[in-house]
Amino acid sequence: MSSQSQALGGRVAVVGCGSRAAMFVRGVVARASSQVVAFCEPNSKRAAYYNDLLTELGAPTVSVYLPDQFEEMLSKEKVEIVVITCVDALHDLYIVPALKAGVKVLTEKPMTTDIEKCRRILQTVKDTNNHVTVAFNYRQLVKLLSVHFEWLLDTVHGADYFRRWHRQKTNSGGLMVHKSGHHFDLVNWWINSEPEAVAGMGKLGFYGEENGKRHGWARDYVRARGSEEAKKDPFAIHLEKDDTLKRIYADAEEEDGYHRDQNVFAPDIGIEDDMGVMVRYKSGAIMTYHLVRFAVLPHTPHGKATASPSTVRTAASSSTSSNPNTASLKTRHLGGLIHGTEALPRAGGATRLPIEVDHSAHGGGDTRMLNVLFGPLEGEAADTGDAAKQGATERDGAMALVVGLLANESFKSDKFMYVKDLNLPL
Repeated sequence: MSSQSQALGGRVAVVGCGSRAAMFVRGVVARASSQVVAFCEPNSKRAAYYNDLLTELGAPTVSVYLPDQFEEMLSKEKVEIVVITCVDALHDLYIVPALKAGVKVLTEKPMTTDIEKCRRILQTVKDTNNHVTVAFNYRQLVKLLSVHFEWLLDTVHGADYFRRWHRQKTNSGGLMVHKSGHHFDLVNWWINSEPEAVAGMGKLGFYGEENGKRHGWARDYVRARGSEEAKKDPFAIHLEKDDTLKRIYADAEEEDGYHRDQNVFAPDIGIEDDMGVMVRYKSGAIMTYHLVRFAVLPHTPHGKATASPSTVRTAASSSTSSNPNTASLKTRHLGGLIHGTEALPRAGGATRLPIEVDHSAHGGGDTRMLNVLFGPLEGEAADTGDAAKQGATERDGAMALVVGLLANESFKSDKFMYVKDLNLPL
């Protein structure tokens, strides 16, 4: 698999001032080699929140540009790196012109949300010989024969995708693209191969209007703010109870009409919450994968990889509040806790492998990813070990994306789908 390990540095512009931007803004400001020089954001209140954050961090405030001023911003602010954290379906609108302008591009996963946009990005890479770095924070053997990957999210974190813009496939590509892209990239990287064929089944089994009526959790409201019904709904999130959510969503909604607190049992949900996929790789390895967003157990991923001499099995969970209204923005970014990893040889007993426990965001993945992307913090040594080899390029982004997109197509067709039929310019 491809790898990028050279640290990014210099004048940084951030596109999209939602909650995910905070990690990058803090990470850039903390490093003397980089500085935030501009925001590109259509909502002035969200942009104001991030300028206030810069002040809080001891950095100067910066100019704010609208999306149609993006290229002007690149030129006027002498931008060297653009960090893209906006709605997934809009990533290509910034990746392509930035590549053409010779600006380094760092985008949140997924790289984009459909094949045409993916082709456009890959063709621009080919034409310009510039590259994209994709922020896969889950990267952080012998030949593998098979992988079983199961990810069970409870109704605290699992429900959150059904309250916000991710609930429409036109925005996010569905959870096969937005969420599972993490997992598909990780498996591609683990087995050092690329997907070849994909088949899957998916359904909306718990969230949505009809399911809510069936199991009795449905409440009659559109969004939680101002609703008496929502006060009785354990699935509702109340933005006013979290200062950050209040400022970047509740206070900002009058400008763009975006509601971050929508009813998870509404009739207009367009994504699945229960998905199973089978993938065959060029190496011959086969993966079975299952993603559930309404599990009873709290955030319990399991993974198992089988090689010719042994099997490696991992189980982990993340610690989050059981109440969406008391879980802070930081805890919603999922502090991870590894339960354990075992090696199971074909002869002899299981061996528990030592794993470092990390309770920081995404199990320490965010911190290590920032150190690889932007270099170490002052006083820290540069990581020249495994983490430095875990960068992801546009090819990695595409190979994670196609598994999710082909799974979505297989949900509709009940057929195997093949990567070669996409004719990607790779």
